[in-house]
Amino acid sequence: MRPTIVFDLDGTLVDTAPDLLRALDFALEKEGLNPPDDHEARNFIGSGARAMIERALAHSQVKFGKEKVDAMFRQFLLHYEDHIADHSRPFPGVEQALARLADEGAILAVCTNKMERYAVKLLEALKLAERFAFIAGSDTFAFKKPDPRHLTETIARAGGNPERAVLVGDSETDVITAKAAEIPVIAVSFGYTDIPPAALGADRLIHKYEDLPAAVMDLLGS
Repeated sequence: MRPTIVFDLDGTLVDTAPDLLRALDFALEKEGLNPPDDHEARNFIGSGARAMIERALAHSQVKFGKEKVDAMFRQFLLHYEDHIADHSRPFPGVEQALARLADEGAILAVCTNKMERYAVKLLEALKLAERFAFIAGSDTFAFKKPDPRHLTETIARAGGNPERAVLVGDSETDVITAKAAEIPVIAVSFGYTDIPPAALGADRLIHKYEDLPAAVMDLLGS
């Protein structure tokens, strides 16, 4: 049975923070608000753009109603779509690791809380999209991470089997999702999380992509 390796996107496959943070700045400044420090704001990433905005507002102790947040969300998306890959780049070693896993027969997929349209556009811009059998965004199904069905349906659509699958992510959301689906999870140490990566509770923690194939083999066997 071929293994299926499912990846989170932001903070796992691609360092998207530079373009996401500029879109966040744009949405905040439209409302006359000062953007947060980039170092702090990186940890707002991970549950989708709207959650990112809500976290930024909470950080600034600003309370807006749904209509105002909806308007900020629209401004965010308008800016982000136009600048989706200005500065976003795959993390070092990603392309080589994907190529090695594919050569060894693995099915590769993406399960992200970024909207599908933007996930596909970003991966296409970075010439990574063709590597993946299926790309699932927050709006692909009627549920999203941490709902385990987001992960299990992604595996099914990719043609894989959850009994021989691994999730690679960077956040507590990824770990909770994988554990709820009873699927092993590998955390990367360089993503976006306000929880120390070693404390996320992943089955394995890697610090560079060169170590991913061995971690997968360790969890799934040959």
